[in-house]
Amino acid sequence: MKRSIVLVLTLASGFALCAAAQTLPAPATSPSAPAGPTKVAVIAFQAAVSQTNEFQRDFADLQKKYEPKRNQLKTMADEIEGLEKQLQAQGSTLSEADRAAKTKSVDDKKKQAQRFAEDAQNDLGGEVNEVYSKVATKVFDVLSEYCKQQGFTLVLDGTASQQQPPVVLYATPNIDISKAIVDAYNVKSGVPAPPAPPPSAPTPKPAPKTPPAAH
Repeated sequence: MKRSIVLVLTLASGFALCAAAQTLPAPATSPSAPAGPTKVAVIAFQAAVSQTNEFQRDFADLQKKYEPKRNQLKTMADEIEGLEKQLQAQGSTLSEADRAAKTKSVDDKKKQAQRFAEDAQNDLGGEVNEVYSKVATKVFDVLSEYCKQQGFTLVLDGTASQQQPPVVLYATPNIDISKAIVDAYNVKSGVPAPPAPPPSAPTPKPAPKTPPAAH
């Protein structure tokens, strides 16, 4: 119970991204384009959007915004866990009425925590959707302009999902324009890259054992 409640907000971000990816703008078509050789490119659009500096910055802001709710959920989960341990320890000494009352109190707190988690998940999911949709629309504009400049006539989305399997059966690395689009968008948006996380301290190696002295 404790782990599922605390992690539900983190999981919500992934659910929101999947939902947002289903509302992407449809690719623009150009019926008057001149006939000629087809130049195809591939992009993992959802991943490209999530890798932009702007999305990472805004998503980090949301993580900070919802940190108090995560802490509140952890406090609720810790309280429930403590009450359950107390009930188990006192189970043999409690009357049937007391045991039933304490059990109902724990169940009520579990339901309250679950409602709180679901509401927080829905709120966070909605805000992540807004952030994703805002950035995705602008990334799509950069993609369209990039394709016109590079002469691509067809762009395939290599993003895999349960609803729509990947449509790319074979692709050479040089036709994947995901990084090029991310770089172009970062330049246009002017948002700097987020700071790199501090390096973790190296694990100290155990000291070599000294062989016993000869007698």
